[in-house]
Parts: sequence; C-alpha cells; structure tokens
Amino acid sequence: MRAIFITCLSIVCLGAQPPAAKAPATKSTAAKTSPTRTGTATRHKPPMLNPAMYKAKAPETYRAKFTTTKGVFVVEVTRASAPLGADRFYNLVKGGYYDDAPFYRVIPNFMAQFGFSANPAVSKAWDRATIKDDPTKQSNKRGTITFATSGPNSRTTQVFINFGDNSRLDNQGFAPFGTVVEGMEVVDQLYSGYGDGSDMGGHGPTQAKLADSGLPYVKKDFPNMDTITSAVIEPSAPAAAAKPPATTK
Repeated sequence: MRAIFITCLSIVCLGAQPPAAKAPATKSTAAKTSPTRTGTATRHKPPMLNPAMYKAKAPETYRAKFTTTKGVFVVEVTRASAPLGADRFYNLVKGGYYDDAPFYRVIPNFMAQFGFSANPAVSKAWDRATIKDDPTKQSNKRGTITFATSGPNSRTTQVFINFGDNSRLDNQGFAPFGTVVEGMEVVDQLYSGYGDGSDMGGHGPTQAKLADSGLPYVKKDFPNMDTITSAVIEPSAPAAAAKPPATTK
C-alpha cells in the first residue's frame, strides 16, 4: 500500500492556525441519529474497480452533497480553481466511491480527512491512479477542500477539509478545488478522538489496515468514527427561461 498522507503528516508539524474561538458544539438527539440515506441509489452502482472508466470532465461548477453520521454538508466546486482535482472528485462522487467512507483522520483546528473506500478492493484499485498537480489558485482557508498528497503528482482519492486558515499549505502543492458552502458546522462536529493514524503517532487506524479491511475494520476497532452515508452530485438548477422581448404599442 503506497503511503498517501506522508506529506500531510509534515503539515501537522507546521502547526495549523486555529479558527476564531467558538462555543463548543453540543450533541443533540438528531446528531446521534443516522440521517436518512438520500443517496441510496448510488449504493447499487457497480464497484469502481477500473479507474480508467471514470474520466468524465466535470461541469464548470457543481455541488456534491454529503450525508454523514453527523448530518449533511455540501461542497461547491469551481472547476477553474483546480481542473484536474475537480474532475477527479466529480467522478469519485458520481461513481459512489465515498459511500460509507470513514473520516479516518480528524485533527481539531487543522483538518478532516477521508478517501478510503469502504470496499478494500476499490481502495486498492485506485491506489496508483494518480493525477498530476494543479497550480494553487485558491488558498487553503477554512471550509476549503483539497487533495492530500505524498509528493508531486501523487493525488488519488484522499481529500481533506480545512478547519482553519491553513494558507501556509498554499506553496506546498495543495490546491483547493472547492468549498463547503452548507453544513460546515456538521464538519466541525466530526469525531476527532482518534486523531492521526497509529502508524503516524496517533490512535487512529493505520492506512494499511484501512486499505486491506475497509469498513468492518473501522466499525470493529473505531466505533465512534463518523462515516459518509452517501455522497451525490446535486442536479443542476434549470436554466431560466428566456423572456420574450418587450413589445411597444
């Protein structure tokens, strides 16, 4: 299994600037209840075992809705910000790659990372499906979403959402491709008790076991870890009908 977030470990050492202080989130009854599976249809799609089949060009702008065990958040992607990253994310979401994927690395005041498929065979199929780097046009500010890397031109499926102002990452090849425009408070509440992976000095899952065992490993050894129930591309808003030209009498 190729290391896929070694570079992200070095980022932690840099220290992330915490966001403005805010009141601690309180757990409500709704937060403890798994949300309705609005994207259930994606769960019947064939497993994404051939990355070469998922190379569609993304729309210039699109939204991806993530239903999680903590609630719903929506990512808005602008392709011009990072075209290759936007295309890869579009294909992963549309194909159902992230359904049931765990938020396996959540570090307060820094970021929340996900990107291993619940199906080990799918994770392994995409492990070497790298894409080239995009120039960094958007800063890693709070709410932006970015691909993790293990070095130049190594992006695959791992992404992270910035909790704070991580603009120090901008000159390290981390190019944000979208922003959480709804539900950032849901992202803030993702369980962070496991921190880094145990292979990185933390208490969370190792990347090798995530790749080899998938969701059963998470449910058995990390029962508090939040997961993505479904991720879907939201339908585009219909174009406004053209108004007939005004007539004069």
